[in-house]
Amino acid sequence: MKKKTGPAAPSVTRRGLVLLGAQLGMVGLLGWRMRQLQVEEAEKYRLLAEENRISIRLIPPERGLITDRNGILIADNRQNLRVVMVREQARDPELVLDRLAQLIPMDADDREKALKEMYRRSAFVPVTVAEQLEWEHFSRVAANAPALPGVTPEVGLSRHYPMGGDYAHVAGYVGPVSDWDLQQLDDPDPLLQIPKFQIGKTGLEKDQEAALRGQAGTKKIEVNSAGRVMRELERNAGTPGANTALTVDHDLQHYAMKRLKGESAATVVMDVRNGDILCMAAAPSFDPNDFVLGISSKNWKALLEDEYRPLANKPVSGGYPPGSTFKMVVAMAALEAGVVGIGDTVYCPGHYQLGNRRFHCWRRGGHGHVALKDSLKKSCDVYYYDIARRVGIDKIAEMANRLGLGVKHDLPLPAVSRGLVPTQGWKRANRDEGWLIGDTLNSGIGQGFVLASPLQLAVMAARIGSGTDVAPRIIRSVDGQSVPAPEPKPLDLAPGVLSAVRNGMFAVSNEQGGTAYGSRIAEKAMMMSGKTGTSQVRNITADERRRGVTRNEDLPWNRRDHALFVAYAPSDNPRYAISVVVEHGGGGSKAAAPIARDVMLRTLYGGEVPLEAYPAGQRDKIRQMHEDMDAAPSVSQSDPETLPDNPDRA
Repeated sequence: MKKKTGPAAPSVTRRGLVLLGAQLGMVGLLGWRMRQLQVEEAEKYRLLAEENRISIRLIPPERGLITDRNGILIADNRQNLRVVMVREQARDPELVLDRLAQLIPMDADDREKALKEMYRRSAFVPVTVAEQLEWEHFSRVAANAPALPGVTPEVGLSRHYPMGGDYAHVAGYVGPVSDWDLQQLDDPDPLLQIPKFQIGKTGLEKDQEAALRGQAGTKKIEVNSAGRVMRELERNAGTPGANTALTVDHDLQHYAMKRLKGESAATVVMDVRNGDILCMAAAPSFDPNDFVLGISSKNWKALLEDEYRPLANKPVSGGYPPGSTFKMVVAMAALEAGVVGIGDTVYCPGHYQLGNRRFHCWRRGGHGHVALKDSLKKSCDVYYYDIARRVGIDKIAEMANRLGLGVKHDLPLPAVSRGLVPTQGWKRANRDEGWLIGDTLNSGIGQGFVLASPLQLAVMAARIGSGTDVAPRIIRSVDGQSVPAPEPKPLDLAPGVLSAVRNGMFAVSNEQGGTAYGSRIAEKAMMMSGKTGTSQVRNITADERRRGVTRNEDLPWNRRDHALFVAYAPSDNPRYAISVVVEHGGGGSKAAAPIARDVMLRTLYGGEVPLEAYPAGQRDKIRQMHEDMDAAPSVSQSDPETLPDNPDRA
């Protein structure tokens, strides 16, 4: 049978061609993609690979230094040998910490704190697990680094206060950043996320934090696949914080702190020409170095429970009834308003009668007829009850403000007090009560609602001494650039007002019978004009007055009167003003005036004071006092078993 023939079958089918085309297209696509990856996007993927190999870390900047006016260091930075750990690189943090504890001092509490901190932070954040190490321990960690994954020994800086407690209330201190600190900021600096990074907590350290902190630097480090640091590739130093020079003088500040030892007290010394604060001392103090790495609960509790209040910045935030130091304000307000003349007298029988109430003078038998000069010299209360009633509280408040009281002075310190100089409007707004004449009488002797800080009292004395509206300042220069002081303007008072008050203040310190005559300066070229003050902290009942007012030394310490003194010197050409407040000191003439005289002499002489500057009868006592001060070790906290024993005002 014959085989049937036809057209030959195609050698390549259509399906085969489609498959072949798809394969060629896939190969072409892969080739194009490979070219794109290797040529066009090579830089992009090289950077991605680098990110897996290179870690960028912040370098904390060097904090700015703080010095006194002569360049003496108040706050500096010391080398800090520490160990940091990254949790994700350690893989087993507990095991690594166990190994670390065999190399450096680390107890169970330290270990638990480190673990807690690591698990609170992101896994990639370095956490400081030990610091302030000895070189021997630091080198052990470095030598054993291969057995400590995620652990890096680092050399950093930590804040240090070489003068201890002398400037604790001025410079303040730094401490580790807390969660509360971070919550106060809308856009916190990334530096603050570094565990245990230090920021200012109080004083200038806090107020000038932005300037003192500086700007962070960065470093690039190479890590291997296990996250171990292999080498540092690049370092960009940050910008150090600004170095800040203060107006304070260390010799004077240190002397004042020694002179205040044993008291709960404050003193401020101010240059009346430009407002420079040369001394701002508060006693007792504390060692700010205790706070740098975090103070222990035991020490913190001891500071809080100390009735002498070592943590309080008494010079700027303390509010005290100014007592008789306020009498210059009342006198100037009355003279300026024309309601009293310089020679006008007021009769003092020992009290002032207002209706059926008596307002007592400190001298039970009274002072008899007194004019302005003697009213200040003898500190007659009745004189000021009388003229305060005549001039009225609103004019008194106006004069107080002109002299720097009831005003918040612009200083770069936290909690600067405005104090309180009341007015009729103030009482209506804050007490929902009308003003009473009795309120005016109490204010006339610096009691009642009136409150002032030692800083404000020093400003008042400076303005009386200079006749200008000089304002306080405490920063002298920043990074070597002087901070200019504003030019003081005249107080523009009526003729004779200042000279009348100055004459009275001169008599207080330099005429027999003056309440501060016992604390006078014997050197005529340096004679001091001042005013004592004593402010009550308790009510004296009518029954107690009949029986006899209890002497301060017979009262518990915390119920004794506050002692105050303000002054300027030299009297004939004022250069410096001072205020001293001794809490529960008993009386301005015996507790505050001697301190003010000694600190003022140190200021005037710029160092050691010759005994000839003191009254002849006091020189042996003064010599012994200074020998004891020089021999005594410096302490930063009060002795809780030692309470001041100051007799009442003369």
